[in-house]
Parts: sequence; C-alpha cells; structure tokens
Amino acid sequence: MITLKNTTKTYELNKNNSVTAIEDITLHIEEGELVVLKGVSGSGKSTVLSLIAALTKPSSGEVLVDEQRVSKLPDNFAADYRQKTIGFIFQKYNLIPTISVQDNILLPLVPTNPDEKLAREKLDRVLEQFNISDKKETIVRNLSGGEQQRVAIARALINDPKVIIADEPTANLDEQLSQDFIAILQGLKDEGKTIVVATHDPLFFDLDIVDRVIEMKRGRLL
Repeated sequence: MITLKNTTKTYELNKNNSVTAIEDITLHIEEGELVVLKGVSGSGKSTVLSLIAALTKPSSGEVLVDEQRVSKLPDNFAADYRQKTIGFIFQKYNLIPTISVQDNILLPLVPTNPDEKLAREKLDRVLEQFNISDKKETIVRNLSGGEQQRVAIARALINDPKVIIADEPTANLDEQLSQDFIAILQGLKDEGKTIVVATHDPLFFDLDIVDRVIEMKRGRLL
C-alpha cells in the first residue's frame, strides 16, 4: 500500500543553512497493516507522514501509495489524492473552534460539492460511529478534549479513506482517553484500513493490534 524508496527530505532554511529531516529511507507498508513509527521529537517521524500524505515532496527518492507515485504529483492533484485516499489525525486536532461539530466534519467534502443527501448520510455514519450524534450542533470550543479528538477522527474518516495517518495522537490525552483512541484504532484496523501512527508514547509499543514498531533516529530507520 505504501512505499518509500531511497527517500531523502532536506529543508532549505536559507542559502547557507539546511536540515536533512530524513535520509535515504526505504520502507514498505502492506495494505491493512498498523505500523508505529517510534522516536523522539526530531527523529523524522512527522516528515515521513507528510511525505505519505503528499503534504511535502522528497528531495530525492520516491513515494508510492496505492500504486500512485504521490511524490511527483502537482499541488492540485496532491490535494485531490489527499481528499480521496488519506485520513489525517493531527496532534492538535486542527479543528475550527468557532463552528459546529457537523460543519467541521463536513469540511473535507466541500471541494467535491457532494449531493446533500449523500453528505448527510456520510455525516450521520461517522457521528454514530464515534458516539457524538448528540453533539453535532455544538460549537467545537465547548467540547472536552476527548470529544474534540472524536470529531477530528470523524472528519478524517468522512471520505472513507484507505490510509489513516496519526501524528502523536495521544500527546494531549490522559490515560483513559488514550485507551479510548486505541479502541478506535482497533475498529479501523478491523475494517481493513492501513494505519501509520507516529508517536513516542510507550503505550503503543506492545499492543496486539500493532503489526510493526519501527524506530527512527536522526532521520534514519533503525
């Protein structure tokens, strides 16, 4: 499902200063796998996620997802690819706090201008799946942290993506909410989703649902 081949990403800070975030990485992730990228802050985990999601392009090498070479996509095609294939769960949720739960969740559908009935069916499905149907009219800033995370996950899944990416998903959660998130991952894995989680939370390292834990250090796979 996902392949990074001899992939390097260097960020040019200015003419005389650059930072290599990852260097010569080759990685294969099978369809339906749940893979955890482990490492301290700055090890390159988030860069790998950004490359898979085509949020950034590699300096060299290539990235393929579902047989599509996403590392070469022009920006408009990359946006279409993300909308159809990737569900991204951000560490800080990236919700719009001043609008309702349902409006936040429906945002990824806006570029496709979907039929209103179909959009409502998709909305109702994810609201029910994550037990937030009673919150759909609530303004996001009035939700608890756990409720906001469920909204963020529902938004990531509204388009039924094949690949779920989560960047430090439990960083802002207490132990119980972290366990709730893991239960959600179990359900997504049961549905056959391919899941990549970047984290330094030890809670993930011995889970039965995790197929592989891959450690990163200084931009390389160990």
